[in-house]
Parts: sequence; structure tokens; C-alpha cells
Amino acid sequence: MQVAVKNQSGDTLDNIELNDAVFNVPMNQSLVHQAMVIYQGNKRQGTHDTKTRAQVSGGGRKPWLQKHTGRARQGSTRAPQWRHGGVVFGPHPRSYRAALPKRMKRQALRCVLSDKARQSRLFCLDSTSTIDGKTKSMAQLLENLAVGGSALVVTMGTVTEVVQSAHNLKKIWTIPVNQLNAQELLARDTVIMTVEAARWAEETLAVEPHGRRGARWASGGTAEPEAADDEAVSVTEDTATAVAEEETKPRPRRRSATPAAAAGTADPTEAPAEEEAPKPRTRRRRATAAAGEEAAPETASQDAPTGDSSEEQA
Repeated sequence: MQVAVKNQSGDTLDNIELNDAVFNVPMNQSLVHQAMVIYQGNKRQGTHDTKTRAQVSGGGRKPWLQKHTGRARQGSTRAPQWRHGGVVFGPHPRSYRAALPKRMKRQALRCVLSDKARQSRLFCLDSTSTIDGKTKSMAQLLENLAVGGSALVVTMGTVTEVVQSAHNLKKIWTIPVNQLNAQELLARDTVIMTVEAARWAEETLAVEPHGRRGARWASGGTAEPEAADDEAVSVTEDTATAVAEEETKPRPRRRSATPAAAAGTADPTEAPAEEEAPKPRTRRRRATAAAGEEAAPETASQDAPTGDSSEEQA
């Protein structure tokens, strides 16, 4: 993107080539609008407040009886439908702050800068040496540059003379380049940047911070990985192949250890003994009511020989 460079007399010295990744970005109106809404919301104080029916003084007595008056029932003279009553769903102190992601903020700034450059409302200034802190010097500079509306003067840092000279001028604002944002650019018609500020913005906004560690990736491209030694790469590949083969091999089934081996008394040189077959379990009979019935005949059979012996004696 070609941007004109002017001196303090208003003459065009040259055109400088600025990075298209910053000064020639397509306009994204939805993104810029979202950034503007967040910027304006962050400026709000949020101190507005209204009183509810519980906060308005008075209204402690019931105006009239509930029934037999022919009038609508009322409980308080500070109800919302009464004059001097409370406000329903009125505003209360709150915070309107909203966070704008860093990437969205920087992209919105690029879009507005590019739009200003395409409309020839952005030009660079070679220096600000003639500005001595008086309003007359800034007014003369703006007259030489043919700036009649609102303007934003962007410098590399906070220059006291520039700030003081523009303080009493309407619609003229100054800002250091590190505090530049989309809202300040959209609020003014013309942007006057020093060459140093333009170069700083070009270098800073051309790269995009990525991740929590702040690794910087080039916008519009991908970062190239660091060069590594061929030996290290081959060793890593061999190790990964060996691990994959080891995982795919079938694992042999483990035999359960004998009680002696588990106790640690078996000789490790001896071959493992064959496992003993488990003993069959004996089935127990359940004691039921039939057991009592079987006991009666046994008692009778025991009594029978006693009777025979008595008959023989007789």
C-alpha cells in the first residue's frame, strides 16, 4: 500500500510502501461493529439507579379496606401504578464491560487503518519539529496539510509539545501509536501519522501473537518448524517404529503361580510342578421337617424288641 509522506509545509515528499497485511486488509464490517459496541460499552459508568416499591419512602399503611368500598383493592400507595410509586424493572448499577479477544481487536484495527488508507485519508508526516506546544503551531500545521475536519495525530510516543498544542483545538486528538484502536480511528475523519509511528504499527500488527506462551506467527502464513539434525530425526523415527511394533505383538498368557512360589519358598531352578486337581466338594443335606418324621419310626423300631422280650419272659 502506497501512503503519501508530507512535510510540515504541506508538500508531498515521497510515497512509502507499507505492508499490505496491515494497511490493505479487506473491510470486515461485522467485526468492526462488534469492536465498536464493546469499546463504547466499556466507557459507560453504569451508575444509573431507580427505586423499587420497597425503596420509596411511605406507603406503609393500607389505603382502604380490602372489601365493601366499591374500589379496587390496594395494598400500598407506593405500588408501581400509583403516582410517586416505585419503578418496575428499572435500571440498577451494573457493569457494561466486555472483553474483546486480542486477535479480534488487532484485526479490527487493521481493517480501519486499511479503509482510511484506501480512501486517502491517511498520510504520514516526516517530523513534528515545528510544533512548540502552542496552539498556533498546531493550527498552522493543520492549515498547511489542508485538514479542515476532525483529525487524529498519531505519534511514536507521548510528545508533550504535540499534546499541549492540540489541547485547545476542537476535533483534534493526539494519541501514541501503542494505544491506537479502532474506535479512535472511526471517530475522526483524517489520520496523521509520523513515519516512525507508521513503521512501528506495520511491524507490530503484521505478526500475530499465538498461544499462551506468546509465540508469534506471521499473519497470512504458517510458521516454519526449526531445522533439526537428520540423525536426531532418524533416531526418533526408529524409536517410534520400535514402540509401535512392541505394542502390536501378542503378549503370552501368564500362568498362575503355585502357592509355594507365591510364598517365596520354591526353588527358582526347579521346574514348576503340575497343578493339583481341585478336590470335589461334598454335598451337604439340608435339615428339613422330614427329618423329624423319620425320627419317629426309628424310635418305634427301637421299642419293638423290648416288647418281644417281655412276651418271651411271660
